[in-house]
Amino acid sequence: MSGKAPLVVLGDALLDRDLTGTAERLAPDAPVPVVADCAQRLRPGGAALAAYLAARDGREVTLITGLGDDPASEELRRLLAPEMKIVELPLTGALPEKTRVLAQGSPVVRLDRGTGRAGEATDEARELLRSAPAVLVSDYGRGAADALRDVLTARPPLVWDPHPRGGPPVPGTRLVCPARSEARAFADHQGDGNSLRDAARDAAALVRQWRVAAVAVTLGSSGALLSYGEHPLLVPAATAHHGDTCGAGDRFAATAAGLLAGGALVGEAVEGAVAAATEFVGAGGAAAVTRADRTPAAVTDAADARDLVARVRATGGTVVAAGGCFDLLHAGHVGLLQAARRLGDCLVVCVNSDVSVRRRKGAERPVNPLADRVRVLDALACVDAVAVFEEDTPERLLADLRPDIWVKGGDYSGAELPEAALLQEWGGQAVLLPYLDGRSSTALVARVREGAR
Repeated sequence: MSGKAPLVVLGDALLDRDLTGTAERLAPDAPVPVVADCAQRLRPGGAALAAYLAARDGREVTLITGLGDDPASEELRRLLAPEMKIVELPLTGALPEKTRVLAQGSPVVRLDRGTGRAGEATDEARELLRSAPAVLVSDYGRGAADALRDVLTARPPLVWDPHPRGGPPVPGTRLVCPARSEARAFADHQGDGNSLRDAARDAAALVRQWRVAAVAVTLGSSGALLSYGEHPLLVPAATAHHGDTCGAGDRFAATAAGLLAGGALVGEAVEGAVAAATEFVGAGGAAAVTRADRTPAAVTDAADARDLVARVRATGGTVVAAGGCFDLLHAGHVGLLQAARRLGDCLVVCVNSDVSVRRRKGAERPVNPLADRVRVLDALACVDAVAVFEEDTPERLLADLRPDIWVKGGDYSGAELPEAALLQEWGGQAVLLPYLDGRSSTALVARVREGAR
């Protein structure tokens, strides 16, 4: 386990399901779209998603939540068991399920079922909360937080992620992070209230009303507004992504709680949470969370990468690959890989081995050995797998993986892409993406050497 601080997540778990297909016609008996060839993806939802994301950040996570003996509870246990410890509260009724039907990636309808509520707190859950160094509450109003409110009141959590059906956070909570519409409803603000002034007013009112240290109102693609009661701080998003925002609030809360657990100030935690939520949406949102069952460790074997590609294809997904030395990872690399990931459902990065880099770049390269380069790449949320090739170019690896899209930086021209003709053999497409001017590992090495003189 990494050196990151452990985290306890308390809240109401859901089982989320996406049915993704295509809609090209309306039904003959009603003016509704016919969504055909649906592929199903299951993932944790609610507090379970927040816990899952925190665990995927590399920290030890324990989830306290209500689970029963119904099929949805069993499925959620299967998804969560490899990632975290689960302390179960008795559940009355079936675990809530949320099913989205999407056509061409856009939601058409949502179906909810399951009215289960967490019952009495167990002694194990009480003792765990009393001794936990850091706690995140994700209250979806289905009983988990209420069952342990007395313990939380005596030992307030770091972060409380509230939802309309849930109760108020306990006084003394360090950070509460409602969405804009939730803050407006909690503050009993009449009208649209969509301006920054309205958000600031609501946040300040909630700091006083709830008697908490700080409130961060999440503003979607605009970032978040942090208030301690007056003089709010606007934390803007570095870039605006207009993709699937489902789960972005859970990503925000899990990141903020993890950073606070590690000793960050509230402002630093909110800045990190905005960045993480923005990247989360850009990478596909909640729909991409368990896509292809991404493993925490880097995939560096072509056979393992091939298995990942097969799982993505089995659900109708698009496989994207990108390649390079990635010796000194810089902003140009990161921007390229983030853009590449948005083109499909998984991103496999093909990396030159050390011997291959030396042949191409000279005896003094690479600066970073292969193991370090793979580890850094695998730490990027947009990267689903890393595979290594020994040759000067990755044609053999590409022929093995057969990606749908092959991405290179815009400093190449079409004539310089030997992989382009290869991709055409199986109907794939090689594409160029814009590259940040002046960013290259070679240029970084040259600047370092110049400065050392």
